[in-house]
Amino acid sequence: MTEAVLVAGGAGFIGAQTCKALHQAGYLPVTLDSLVTGYRPAVKWGPLIHADLRDRAAILSAIKTYDIKSAIHFAAFSLVGESTREPAKYYDNNVGAALAFTEALIEGDVDALVFSSTAAAYGTPQTSPIPETHPLLPINPYGASKVAFEQALHWMSGAHPLRYTILRYFNAAGADPDGEIGESHVPETHLIPLICQAALGNGKPLTIFGSDYDTKDGTAIRDYIHVVDLANAHVAAIKRLRTGGDSQVFNVGTGEGVTVLETLQTAEQVMQRPVPHSFGARRAGDPVALVADVSKIRGMLDWTPEYSDLPNLIRTAMRWQREKLY
Repeated sequence: MTEAVLVAGGAGFIGAQTCKALHQAGYLPVTLDSLVTGYRPAVKWGPLIHADLRDRAAILSAIKTYDIKSAIHFAAFSLVGESTREPAKYYDNNVGAALAFTEALIEGDVDALVFSSTAAAYGTPQTSPIPETHPLLPINPYGASKVAFEQALHWMSGAHPLRYTILRYFNAAGADPDGEIGESHVPETHLIPLICQAALGNGKPLTIFGSDYDTKDGTAIRDYIHVVDLANAHVAAIKRLRTGGDSQVFNVGTGEGVTVLETLQTAEQVMQRPVPHSFGARRAGDPVALVADVSKIRGMLDWTPEYSDLPNLIRTAMRWQREKLY
């Protein structure tokens, strides 16, 4: 029987790509999704359980039906700006609902969990690149809610037979090379899809927030990781836990940073068209640079990004923005 993995939030951008990667690796991804922000057409490689993280009966039924022993948790709200306006919403879902989901996993004897976390856990970096040992000093409710659940997971693991892997993402980008999955956020807040939309005339001209940072061109530096590489990191994490690996935390990025202007200029070269843009003031809380130290994940998970060169990120994202399937 094919080993099943329960994927909470498997109808979202990264969750759906990970379901495809799990399928390609020989697993059966069983998606649990409320479809509040996810898309039913994105669920293609296994069954969909249309339910909320707090629906313990549905979760336990899925665990029993598919003999599930491991899970991945993507189902979170992730808009930094919204989190500052509605912090209770973020704590309720990203902590409260996540705890309910984890309690159901423990009741169902699921003993391995991969948790989708974020570089926002680090706050304003004190060093660059950022190692996993960097202090967790989030500067917005989104990052704080992720840190709160990370801490809860640590204590729950100590009290129950549950091992976990926390993956702290840097900037996820790109789209499925086959054109089956991509970013369809409403509203869209991520740089690369906004660049593509501006170039295609499907969105507003791009606003670059901040041109006076202490960088080579005055714009902020970010570490972009292709969604396929990110998905493959989840598969590697599941494999490690299922073969007895202990609980660990890993950054997921490339270890290389590019400025916003470099990203825009590369996009113009790849797309062979201008990107309408203007400059605005810095956004509160935006650090000058977010670049991952990825030595730990490269060593312990034997994982290396293969799709994350900037032109490929832009090329795959552009194709999706042009031909969106949902």
